[in-house]
Amino acid sequence: MCTRLIERSCASNMFKKALEARSLQRLSGADKKKLRRTAKDKFPRASDADIDAILPPKAEITVAKLQNRVVVYGVEGDIPMIFDTDGRGSDIYPTVYALWKVPDLLPYFTLKGGEVSHFIIGGADLMFPGISFPLEGLPSFAAGETWAVKVPGNPAPIAVGITTMSSSEALKAGLRGKALRITHHYHDSLWESVESRYVPNAGFFDDVVFADPSFSSSAGDASCDLDSEVGDIGPVEATVATDVESELEPTSAVHNDVSANIADGVAEEIDDLKVAEPISNDEPSVEGQPSMLAEDVDELLDKCLLQALHMTVKDKDLPMPGSTLWSNHVLPCRPMGVTLDIKKSSFKKLSKWLQSKSSCGLISVKEDKHKKEMILFSVNRKHLDYTSFKPEKRQVENAQAAGPATNENKSPVLLEIEEIYKPSSHVSPIFASVGADAGNFFKASDATDVVFSYVEKENLVKPTDKSFVILDAILCDALYKGTIKKGTIYPTEIHKKDLGPTFLNRMQAHLKVTRGSESAVKKGTIKPVQIMTERRQGNKKVTRVSGFEMFLMDAESLASELQKKFACSTSVAELPGSGKKGHEVLVQGGVIDQLAKHLVEQYGIPKKYIEVYDKTKK
Repeated sequence: MCTRLIERSCASNMFKKALEARSLQRLSGADKKKLRRTAKDKFPRASDADIDAILPPKAEITVAKLQNRVVVYGVEGDIPMIFDTDGRGSDIYPTVYALWKVPDLLPYFTLKGGEVSHFIIGGADLMFPGISFPLEGLPSFAAGETWAVKVPGNPAPIAVGITTMSSSEALKAGLRGKALRITHHYHDSLWESVESRYVPNAGFFDDVVFADPSFSSSAGDASCDLDSEVGDIGPVEATVATDVESELEPTSAVHNDVSANIADGVAEEIDDLKVAEPISNDEPSVEGQPSMLAEDVDELLDKCLLQALHMTVKDKDLPMPGSTLWSNHVLPCRPMGVTLDIKKSSFKKLSKWLQSKSSCGLISVKEDKHKKEMILFSVNRKHLDYTSFKPEKRQVENAQAAGPATNENKSPVLLEIEEIYKPSSHVSPIFASVGADAGNFFKASDATDVVFSYVEKENLVKPTDKSFVILDAILCDALYKGTIKKGTIYPTEIHKKDLGPTFLNRMQAHLKVTRGSESAVKKGTIKPVQIMTERRQGNKKVTRVSGFEMFLMDAESLASELQKKFACSTSVAELPGSGKKGHEVLVQGGVIDQLAKHLVEQYGIPKKYIEVYDKTKK
């Protein structure tokens, strides 16, 4: 039976796979009241108004029993609000849809930064090193309590889970290990089961959540307090671990203080613990950050905007909503460890700041009256501020490397898989016209820049509608020659948003795999690594792994490493079949799951490139 490797951990999230309801029925009036009472008991922070918000008294409530025995209660068009993991009503949790209606329904942990949310959304549990603690110390909690997870600067929770230990146990463990076992998160199959699914604000993206640009609260972004929220201490570099990774060990002054307190016998006094610094060695202290003057914030805003306009904002992406400009372009350009809050500037609002930049001629913006949002339409790249600014070259941050890791789980060399394109004979004239070498490989963004450079050079933007491009003979042949049936009229124009994808489809797609100084380019798609467990004589199991050489891994080295890791014998053999090239490693024993996780953890092979076959199951 072939199954994709979808689990990076043993987290108890029951919504990793799409699940169908075995039965669906309406809840009776008596059962509605019983469910409301259970929710009130389970969520002691909730008021009667909060319960009414997630379980309206007069609304129709449906109950769906899933294949994994989970029971889901839905309202308002079957939007899931509550789910019951054991089906007996004793272990209920709110969904993210319920938490978006009542954000403070549960106590919550706040992540160190929005980048960390990528791992939570990917299915990882929450580890203590990934949590930003409030200034007054670690709050009190017991093992088995239900907590939510939030991102700094965004009031909407992204996940819900169960605490794995009490606060006193966490202190004794040195604030290491798993803090929260995630049961449900944004973008899992439960969230996706809603046809009219939505996100609560502009900070939510497909695989990551950042601060909400419209969020005007200065409290609660760095708090995991049960009863009150504290001021924002700003996002710091992300440190998070999945279950297949070793527990990260904090090495900052906070950890040293905690260890000293434990040695002195003060660890039991939770309320006395003070988190004086962020848990990071790489970033400056942010204690002095709230003292920034409005003029300093204004200057930082301008610098980040110019950096974004130079490095990431492309003309082909315009028009662009102001919230997208802020979340995807301006915020990532802020200095590491610095909080960029529009509320602390002299403008106070994102719209006013963008209007001021439009007034000085740097950009052109206009308000969308329907969405009530500023839209960026164009950038004046001849403006003095733009031409005089020298952008900084920054390396892409790796959230997984944000904190210290043990030698056992630290990847020896990072793996990068990049989609690149080679010009075909159809598009070569476009590259030649703009002076680009048609013999090179190009990233998707660079290839798209080439065709837009040609459009700009030949002045092909439609004068009456700048969102369309007029097709001259060369561009028309590059996009459509050989694809249009005889007798059919060739198009005369194309929308800007369709120009880039159409141009890329006419190029030869390749994948570039890089590990350290080694790299390999393969045309088309990459075949996944195959891991197979089967039975041999004497009912013994053997695990075979092949296809790893495309990811620049040596068979002999892998066999030696797996022999030490699993304490078993290994061997290397050529792949059977005359047409197959490469090797396979044979491992004695049924280590199919452990081996798959090891390849993800140690070698960075994406899970979509791993296939698992278990022939021992009938």
